[in-house]
Amino acid sequence: MVLFPEARRAVDAAAGDLPVWDPQFSIAASRAEARAAAAAEPREDVADVVDLDCHGVRCRLFRPVATVSTVSTSSTTEGAEGSDAVVLHLHGGGFVFHDIDVHDAGARRLANRTGTAVLSVDYRRPPEHRFPAAPDDVSTVVRWLAGHGREHGIGGPAYVHGDSAGGNLALVAALRHPGFFRAAALVYPFLDPTAGFPSYRTAADGFDPREAAWYWQQYAGTPADLLDPDLAPLLSPDLATLPPTLVVTAEHDPLRDEGEHLARLLAEQGVEVTATRYLGQIHGFWRHPGVFPATEPLLGQVAGFFRLHS
Repeated sequence: MVLFPEARRAVDAAAGDLPVWDPQFSIAASRAEARAAAAAEPREDVADVVDLDCHGVRCRLFRPVATVSTVSTSSTTEGAEGSDAVVLHLHGGGFVFHDIDVHDAGARRLANRTGTAVLSVDYRRPPEHRFPAAPDDVSTVVRWLAGHGREHGIGGPAYVHGDSAGGNLALVAALRHPGFFRAAALVYPFLDPTAGFPSYRTAADGFDPREAAWYWQQYAGTPADLLDPDLAPLLSPDLATLPPTLVVTAEHDPLRDEGEHLARLLAEQGVEVTATRYLGQIHGFWRHPGVFPATEPLLGQVAGFFRLHS
């Protein structure tokens, strides 16, 4: 396995960063740095951006530019203005980091590529708010969508998308609310608190397994939580209830094998599943199109997958 040049440069650039498990590491400072870095990123224009209070959960709604084809209930594509579909986006960050501001640029790209409104969820994060605060917030937003989405023009077909820890939350949302989502897209989902798959030993380029363990320690409220399917969805007995699911993994990512294991489980359960491994890539590449050329093809794949299931 060979890292692509852009991935090697990213790994080398991050080599001197203070690890999260270091006693001197500051969660607050890291969050502030991520928000500052995101604020400096270029952002695509979208038709509209609105902050919403969804039964107490802060969310941000992005409406795409009207020139992009949309996911819709019609058999033909139409302008974004003609659709009331919505993609529920759940950001990554190890459950601990990032928010809807950090993911603002990514949510804009997702809206414009899918031609569909994107609702980005600012779920509560540990260590201030441990499990099950995050999936409970997502469920609150799902209920808000079901009851009030039409008032905001997003009462139609719903899709769910998440990267890393957000992929975990997207999967749990689809399991908690069977039949609500038409399709799910999980980008290198963070699923296994035991770190029991070989890729933790063979593919951990730029993502130390100790970092993954630290995230689970922050997220879980008790040791018993680590066995709860709402935290560790690979343990769920209800995988067969999932909608068509896209699982994306990166070749050089300790989470690679657990994502691909999920895809195999879904296939065995009769779920319509598509699984793609992006060669030469590392964890986190989805959010950085200026660094990773594979970001744009991945966005196109997600958009096409949702369109197939409109």
